[in-house]
Amino acid sequence: MSNSPAPTFIPTTEELNRLQRELRFHPSTVEDPRTLTKDQVAAFNRDGYLKGIRIFSEEEMAGIRGYFDDLLARTLAAGGDSYSISTAHLRHGRVYDLLAHPRIVARVTDLLGENVIAWGSHFFCKMPGDGKRVSWHQDASYWPLTPSKAVTAWLAIDHADLGNACMRYIPGSHVLGHLTYTLSENDEANVLNQTVTGVEKLGEPVAVELRAGEISIHSDLLLHGSEANQSTHRRCGLTLRYCPADVRAGLGWNAKGVIVRGNDRSGHWGNAARPANE
Repeated sequence: MSNSPAPTFIPTTEELNRLQRELRFHPSTVEDPRTLTKDQVAAFNRDGYLKGIRIFSEEEMAGIRGYFDDLLARTLAAGGDSYSISTAHLRHGRVYDLLAHPRIVARVTDLLGENVIAWGSHFFCKMPGDGKRVSWHQDASYWPLTPSKAVTAWLAIDHADLGNACMRYIPGSHVLGHLTYTLSENDEANVLNQTVTGVEKLGEPVAVELRAGEISIHSDLLLHGSEANQSTHRRCGLTLRYCPADVRAGLGWNAKGVIVRGNDRSGHWGNAARPANE
Protein backbone atom coordinates (compact mmCIF):
# COMPACT_ATOMS: atom_id res chain seq x y z
CA MET A 1 0.00 0.00 0.00
CA SER A 2 1.33 3.42 -1.00
CA ASN A 3 0.85 6.58 1.03
CA SER A 4 2.54 8.85 -1.54
CA PRO A 5 0.39 11.52 -3.22
CA ALA A 6 -0.90 10.60 -6.66
CA PRO A 7 0.07 12.66 -9.70
CA THR A 8 -2.70 14.88 -11.00
CA PHE A 9 -1.01 16.07 -14.20
CA ILE A 10 -2.24 15.41 -17.72
CA PRO A 11 0.44 13.39 -19.55
CA THR A 12 1.87 14.93 -22.69
CA THR A 13 1.25 13.31 -26.06
CA GLU A 14 4.91 12.37 -26.19
CA GLU A 15 4.76 10.61 -22.81
CA LEU A 16 1.67 8.66 -23.83
CA ASN A 17 3.12 7.70 -27.19
CA ARG A 18 6.12 6.16 -25.45
CA LEU A 19 3.84 3.78 -23.58
CA GLN A 20 2.76 0.45 -25.03
CA ARG A 21 -1.02 0.75 -24.71
CA GLU A 22 -3.70 -1.57 -26.05
CA LEU A 23 -6.53 0.73 -27.14
CA ARG A 24 -9.54 -1.28 -28.25
CA PHE A 25 -12.95 -1.88 -26.74
CA HIS A 26 -13.29 -4.86 -24.42
CA PRO A 27 -16.98 -5.75 -24.09
CA SER A 28 -18.38 -6.70 -20.73
CA THR A 29 -18.34 -10.44 -20.16
CA VAL A 30 -20.58 -10.34 -17.08
CA GLU A 31 -23.33 -12.91 -17.69
CA ASP A 32 -25.30 -12.62 -14.44
CA PRO A 33 -25.45 -8.94 -13.41
CA ARG A 34 -26.91 -8.30 -9.97
CA THR A 35 -28.04 -4.67 -10.26
CA LEU A 36 -28.09 -3.84 -13.96
CA THR A 37 -30.21 -5.99 -16.25
CA LYS A 38 -28.79 -8.24 -18.94
CA ASP A 39 -30.35 -5.89 -21.49
CA GLN A 40 -28.45 -2.97 -19.98
CA VAL A 41 -25.16 -4.86 -20.17
CA ALA A 42 -25.92 -5.71 -23.81
CA ALA A 43 -26.79 -2.07 -24.51
CA PHE A 44 -23.49 -0.93 -23.01
CA ASN A 45 -21.59 -3.36 -25.21
CA ARG A 46 -23.54 -2.20 -28.29
CA ASP A 47 -23.76 1.55 -27.72
CA GLY A 48 -20.84 2.24 -25.37
CA TYR A 49 -22.93 3.89 -22.68
CA LEU A 50 -25.90 3.80 -20.31
CA LYS A 51 -27.75 6.87 -19.04
CA GLY A 52 -30.47 7.99 -16.68
CA ILE A 53 -29.59 5.64 -13.81
CA ARG A 54 -30.97 7.00 -10.52
CA ILE A 55 -28.47 6.75 -7.65
CA PHE A 56 -29.33 9.46 -5.11
CA SER A 57 -32.64 10.96 -4.03
CA GLU A 58 -33.34 14.68 -4.18
CA GLU A 59 -32.78 14.90 -0.44
CA GLU A 60 -29.42 13.15 -0.67
CA MET A 61 -28.40 15.37 -3.56
CA ALA A 62 -29.18 18.51 -1.60
CA GLY A 63 -26.47 17.51 0.87
CA ILE A 64 -24.00 16.51 -1.86
CA ARG A 65 -24.62 19.74 -3.76
CA GLY A 66 -24.16 21.81 -0.61
CA TYR A 67 -20.83 20.06 -0.02
CA PHE A 68 -19.69 20.76 -3.57
CA ASP A 69 -20.77 24.41 -3.36
CA ASP A 70 -18.51 24.84 -0.33
CA LEU A 71 -15.63 22.95 -1.97
CA LEU A 72 -15.93 25.06 -5.12
CA ALA A 73 -15.98 28.29 -3.11
CA ARG A 74 -12.80 27.27 -1.30
CA THR A 75 -11.16 26.26 -4.58
CA LEU A 76 -11.98 29.57 -6.24
CA ALA A 77 -10.78 31.50 -3.20
CA ALA A 78 -7.45 29.66 -3.44
CA GLY A 79 -7.01 30.68 -7.09
CA GLY A 80 -8.37 27.59 -8.82
CA ASP A 81 -11.21 27.41 -11.30
CA SER A 82 -14.37 25.35 -11.67
CA TYR A 83 -12.52 22.62 -13.60
CA SER A 84 -9.51 22.23 -11.30
CA ILE A 85 -10.93 19.91 -8.62
CA SER A 86 -9.28 16.70 -9.81
CA THR A 87 -8.15 13.45 -8.13
CA ALA A 88 -10.29 14.78 -5.32
CA HIS A 89 -10.79 11.40 -3.62
CA LEU A 90 -7.20 11.45 -2.37
CA ARG A 91 -7.73 14.79 -0.64
CA HIS A 92 -11.39 14.89 0.35
CA GLY A 93 -13.08 12.16 2.36
CA ARG A 94 -16.58 12.87 1.07
CA VAL A 95 -15.44 12.59 -2.55
CA TYR A 96 -13.78 9.28 -1.68
CA ASP A 97 -17.13 8.15 -0.27
CA LEU A 98 -18.90 9.02 -3.54
CA LEU A 99 -16.26 7.20 -5.59
CA ALA A 100 -16.62 4.10 -3.40
CA HIS A 101 -20.39 4.40 -2.97
CA PRO A 102 -21.94 0.90 -3.10
CA ARG A 103 -24.83 1.94 -5.36
CA ILE A 104 -22.45 3.23 -8.02
CA VAL A 105 -19.90 0.45 -7.56
CA ALA A 106 -22.67 -2.17 -7.95
CA ARG A 107 -23.48 -0.87 -11.45
CA VAL A 108 -19.84 -0.65 -12.43
CA THR A 109 -19.17 -4.16 -11.15
CA ASP A 110 -21.92 -5.48 -13.42
CA LEU A 111 -19.89 -4.15 -16.36
CA LEU A 112 -16.28 -4.69 -15.26
CA GLY A 113 -16.43 -7.84 -13.16
CA GLU A 114 -15.73 -8.57 -9.51
CA ASN A 115 -12.33 -6.89 -9.02
CA VAL A 116 -12.79 -3.15 -9.45
CA ILE A 117 -10.38 -0.25 -8.99
CA ALA A 118 -11.64 3.32 -8.60
CA TRP A 119 -8.93 5.70 -9.69
CA GLY A 120 -10.37 9.04 -10.79
CA SER A 121 -12.62 11.82 -9.47
CA HIS A 122 -12.86 15.12 -11.31
CA PHE A 123 -15.53 17.82 -11.11
CA PHE A 124 -16.46 19.27 -14.50
CA CYS A 125 -18.37 22.37 -13.50
CA LYS A 126 -19.63 24.71 -16.22
CA MET A 127 -20.55 27.98 -14.63
CA PRO A 128 -23.39 30.03 -16.18
CA GLY A 129 -22.16 31.58 -19.42
CA ASP A 130 -18.59 30.34 -18.94
CA GLY A 131 -18.10 29.96 -22.70
CA LYS A 132 -15.97 26.82 -22.58
CA ARG A 133 -16.81 23.71 -24.58
CA VAL A 134 -15.43 20.18 -24.24
CA SER A 135 -14.61 19.14 -27.79
CA TRP A 136 -15.18 15.64 -29.14
CA HIS A 137 -12.67 13.27 -27.59
CA GLN A 138 -12.03 9.77 -26.25
CA ASP A 139 -11.01 9.52 -22.59
CA ALA A 140 -8.51 6.74 -23.30
CA SER A 141 -6.41 9.23 -25.31
CA TYR A 142 -5.48 11.04 -22.10
CA TRP A 143 -4.83 8.14 -19.76
CA PRO A 144 -1.65 6.02 -19.34
CA LEU A 145 -3.73 2.88 -18.85
CA THR A 146 -3.65 -0.44 -20.67
CA PRO A 147 -5.69 -2.25 -21.80
CA SER A 148 -8.50 0.27 -22.37
CA LYS A 149 -11.16 -1.21 -20.09
CA ALA A 150 -11.98 1.88 -18.01
CA VAL A 151 -15.43 3.38 -17.62
CA THR A 152 -16.65 6.71 -16.31
CA ALA A 153 -19.72 7.16 -14.13
CA TRP A 154 -20.83 10.80 -14.58
CA LEU A 155 -22.82 11.91 -11.54
CA ALA A 156 -25.07 14.91 -12.16
CA ILE A 157 -24.63 17.38 -9.29
CA ASP A 158 -26.97 19.79 -11.07
CA HIS A 159 -29.67 19.01 -13.62
CA ALA A 160 -28.01 18.68 -17.02
CA ASP A 161 -29.86 19.29 -20.29
CA LEU A 162 -29.22 20.79 -23.70
CA GLY A 163 -29.94 24.24 -22.30
CA ASN A 164 -26.92 24.20 -19.97
CA ALA A 165 -24.66 22.10 -22.21
CA CYS A 166 -25.09 18.49 -21.14
CA MET A 167 -22.75 15.87 -22.55
CA ARG A 168 -23.37 14.32 -25.94
CA TYR A 169 -22.34 10.83 -27.07
CA ILE A 170 -21.79 9.24 -30.47
CA PRO A 171 -23.40 5.80 -29.98
CA GLY A 172 -21.29 2.88 -31.17
CA SER A 173 -18.13 4.95 -31.65
CA HIS A 174 -16.37 2.98 -28.90
CA VAL A 175 -15.80 0.05 -31.26
CA LEU A 176 -13.86 2.15 -33.80
CA GLY A 177 -10.59 1.94 -31.89
CA HIS A 178 -8.36 4.87 -31.05
CA LEU A 179 -9.29 7.71 -33.38
CA THR A 180 -7.00 10.37 -34.83
CA TYR A 181 -7.23 13.73 -33.12
CA THR A 182 -5.76 17.19 -33.55
CA LEU A 183 -4.14 19.11 -30.71
CA SER A 184 -5.95 22.25 -29.63
CA GLU A 185 -3.68 23.39 -26.81
CA ASN A 186 -3.95 27.07 -27.71
CA ASP A 187 -7.74 27.10 -27.90
CA GLU A 188 -8.78 28.82 -24.68
CA ALA A 189 -12.45 28.01 -25.35
CA ASN A 190 -11.76 24.26 -25.14
CA VAL A 191 -11.49 22.72 -21.68
CA LEU A 192 -9.32 19.88 -23.09
CA ASN A 193 -6.44 19.90 -25.55
CA GLN A 194 -7.59 17.32 -28.11
CA THR A 195 -10.28 17.42 -30.78
CA VAL A 196 -11.51 14.52 -32.92
CA THR A 197 -12.75 16.03 -36.19
CA GLY A 198 -15.27 14.73 -38.71
CA VAL A 199 -17.50 13.33 -35.98
CA GLU A 200 -20.67 14.12 -37.95
CA LYS A 201 -19.76 11.26 -40.28
CA LEU A 202 -19.76 8.74 -37.43
CA GLY A 203 -23.34 9.04 -36.25
CA GLU A 204 -26.01 11.22 -34.72
CA PRO A 205 -25.14 12.62 -31.29
CA VAL A 206 -27.29 11.63 -28.31
CA ALA A 207 -27.91 14.22 -25.61
CA VAL A 208 -27.12 12.87 -22.14
CA GLU A 209 -29.78 14.74 -20.20
CA LEU A 210 -29.67 13.84 -16.51
CA ARG A 211 -31.51 14.91 -13.40
CA ALA A 212 -29.39 15.65 -10.34
CA GLY A 213 -28.61 12.35 -8.61
CA GLU A 214 -28.60 10.31 -11.83
CA ILE A 215 -25.52 8.89 -13.52
CA SER A 216 -24.50 7.92 -16.98
CA ILE A 217 -21.75 5.37 -17.60
CA HIS A 218 -19.57 5.39 -20.71
CA SER A 219 -16.65 3.49 -22.17
CA ASP A 220 -13.23 5.13 -22.27
CA LEU A 221 -13.27 4.88 -26.09
CA LEU A 222 -16.71 6.42 -26.62
CA LEU A 223 -16.64 9.76 -28.44
CA HIS A 224 -18.24 12.45 -26.31
CA GLY A 225 -18.17 16.18 -25.72
CA SER A 226 -20.30 19.15 -24.76
CA GLU A 227 -20.99 22.67 -25.94
CA ALA A 228 -20.38 25.87 -24.00
CA ASN A 229 -22.90 26.67 -21.28
CA GLN A 230 -24.59 29.86 -22.47
CA SER A 231 -27.46 29.57 -19.98
CA THR A 232 -27.98 31.17 -16.60
CA HIS A 233 -27.85 27.76 -14.88
CA ARG A 234 -24.72 25.98 -13.65
CA ARG A 235 -24.01 22.49 -14.95
CA CYS A 236 -21.80 20.45 -12.66
CA GLY A 237 -20.95 16.78 -12.93
CA LEU A 238 -18.55 14.60 -10.97
CA THR A 239 -16.68 12.12 -13.15
CA LEU A 240 -15.89 8.90 -11.28
CA ARG A 241 -13.42 6.59 -13.06
CA TYR A 242 -13.12 2.81 -12.69
CA CYS A 243 -11.29 -0.11 -14.26
CA PRO A 244 -10.74 -3.82 -13.60
CA ALA A 245 -7.82 -4.65 -11.32
CA ASP A 246 -5.89 -6.25 -14.20
CA VAL A 247 -5.46 -2.88 -15.96
CA ARG A 248 -1.98 -1.41 -15.63
CA ALA A 249 -1.23 2.29 -15.11
CA GLY A 250 1.96 4.03 -16.18
CA LEU A 251 3.55 7.34 -15.15
CA GLY A 252 2.74 6.72 -11.48
CA TRP A 253 -1.02 6.76 -11.99
CA ASN A 254 -1.39 3.47 -10.11
CA ALA A 255 -1.08 5.57 -6.93
CA LYS A 256 -4.53 7.00 -7.69
CA GLY A 257 -6.34 3.66 -7.54
CA VAL A 258 -8.30 2.30 -4.59
CA ILE A 259 -9.92 -1.12 -4.37
CA VAL A 260 -13.70 -0.75 -4.22
CA ARG A 261 -14.74 -4.32 -5.02
CA GLY A 262 -12.90 -7.64 -4.81
CA ASN A 263 -9.12 -7.55 -4.67
CA ASP A 264 -5.91 -6.58 -6.46
CA ARG A 265 -3.78 -9.68 -6.10
CA SER A 266 -0.86 -8.11 -7.97
CA GLY A 267 -0.61 -5.16 -5.59
CA HIS A 268 -0.24 -2.84 -8.58
CA TRP A 269 -2.69 -0.19 -7.34
CA GLY A 270 -1.80 2.09 -4.44
CA ASN A 271 -5.06 1.60 -2.48
CA ALA A 272 -4.62 4.72 -0.37
CA ALA A 273 -6.79 5.03 2.71
CA ARG A 274 -9.80 7.32 2.86
CA PRO A 275 -8.72 10.89 3.72
CA ALA A 276 -9.58 11.59 7.33
CA ASN A 277 -10.24 15.30 6.85
CA GLU A 278 -13.99 14.98 6.32
